[in-house]
Amino acid sequence: MTLNQLTLSLQFGRFDGAATHRAALPRHKVTRWIRHALALDAEITVRIVDEDEGRQLNRDYRHKDYATNVLTFDYAQEPMVLADLVLCAPVVEREAREQNKSLEEHYAHLLVHGALHAQGWDHETSEQDAQEMETYETAILQGLGFADPYAT
Repeated sequence: MTLNQLTLSLQFGRFDGAATHRAALPRHKVTRWIRHALALDAEITVRIVDEDEGRQLNRDYRHKDYATNVLTFDYAQEPMVLADLVLCAPVVEREAREQNKSLEEHYAHLLVHGALHAQGWDHETSEQDAQEMETYETAILQGLGFADPYAT
């Protein structure tokens, strides 16, 4: 399998526990996870934020007044993918704990999920679209050595 090129900017906001999140997200792994989800070359910024910044972005751009796990801002899908992926560290950490997953495992899932959104995949349009996206995410993650993120 030939992987597409990725120009990655990896950013961490200032928040309590940031070192734990940095340790779970070494650049080479983040690059590998996202590249496996790409159908085209891409320039992607990944920013790890605190609950306040995550909530503000979700409120300002999605009109939902809470911090969510990942927000995807897609600016172009062709001729290359241009996007920002914003992940809220406290939400990701809480979900990983609730789902009995490692922080790394949950971040890998959410980065693949966000990268697919950046390419036009959408799980909120229909049940069929949701199933197709989940199936593709699972295949990508299993190819990376992770378990099915949707298995309960």
